[in-house]
Amino acid sequence: MSTSGRTRILGIGSYGPERVVNNNQLSNTVETSDEWIRTRTGIQERRFASDEQATSDLSLEAAKKAMEDAKVLPEEIDLVLVATITPDMAFPSTACILQHKLGLNKVACFDLEAACSGFLYALDVADAMISSGRYSKALVVGAEKMSSIMDWEDRTTCVLFGDGAGAAVLSRDGDGPELLGFYCGADGSNPSLLCQPGGGSALPASADTITGRKHFLKMNGREIFKSAVRVMESSCRKLLDQHNIAIEDINHIIPHQANMRIVESLSQRLNVPLGKFYCNLDRFGNTSAASIPLALSEAVHSQRIKPNDLCLLVAFGAGLTWSSTLVRF
Repeated sequence: MSTSGRTRILGIGSYGPERVVNNNQLSNTVETSDEWIRTRTGIQERRFASDEQATSDLSLEAAKKAMEDAKVLPEEIDLVLVATITPDMAFPSTACILQHKLGLNKVACFDLEAACSGFLYALDVADAMISSGRYSKALVVGAEKMSSIMDWEDRTTCVLFGDGAGAAVLSRDGDGPELLGFYCGADGSNPSLLCQPGGGSALPASADTITGRKHFLKMNGREIFKSAVRVMESSCRKLLDQHNIAIEDINHIIPHQANMRIVESLSQRLNVPLGKFYCNLDRFGNTSAASIPLALSEAVHSQRIKPNDLCLLVAFGAGLTWSSTLVRF
């Protein structure tokens, strides 16, 4: 039983859809090539959900694995958070739909939207809600069906993303890795850098938004790259400074899986060997809010992360948002 007074990760799980699409397969429908994608991003393949699968279905598979790993029963969960930018529908929340599919009690459920930083934002929120004493065990999910908002006529973006989900069960009652601290931030001054313009109250769905392809993801890749490296480095350093931890004491860094060039640049700016970074973007691409929990689940279950290891999770996303989290295993 935990005696530290900190929220712990009781269990973690992930899910990648069965359909694997490599770069060569993608080049059959998009004007691109394996070499073009690999050299610019490091991505070799990604997973795509079936037409019948929604984000709640991806969430369901990851959540079941996390709950099994945590050895918790459905009736023990009293809070559900789903981080996503590809919800089943605008409302109700994907978290409510997931609650029903899991057979949970009528507990608090809501979605959180911070794009690729979403899972780390959700960990921070869940930790605060558990710390209040009003909730005991939280199910936190990061899940995306990015293929549902890809513009297959835009080869600069559609090759980058994939589908997947990751989940964690959090509580102060039990044993597991400790959540030591969080740092979140955002800069909303230029939302058009990475956005889905159509479908909201600013540009409601219409014939013009459909013909103008406004319901697909749009991204200024060059500017996002520059911003991503800067805010990820700053987020890491600020969190470490808050806890008086030296970067040399970090055993593993799990970054948002967006582009290997971003990871390499972050490695150089932090002066941390690339070998300390856990990456699976070569196999999954950018899965947005699912990125961190997918990679974390893999690193944990492959025993890459050992007991007492100190792990730094860091992400950036549309907004622009950024977040970092410290975990002691």
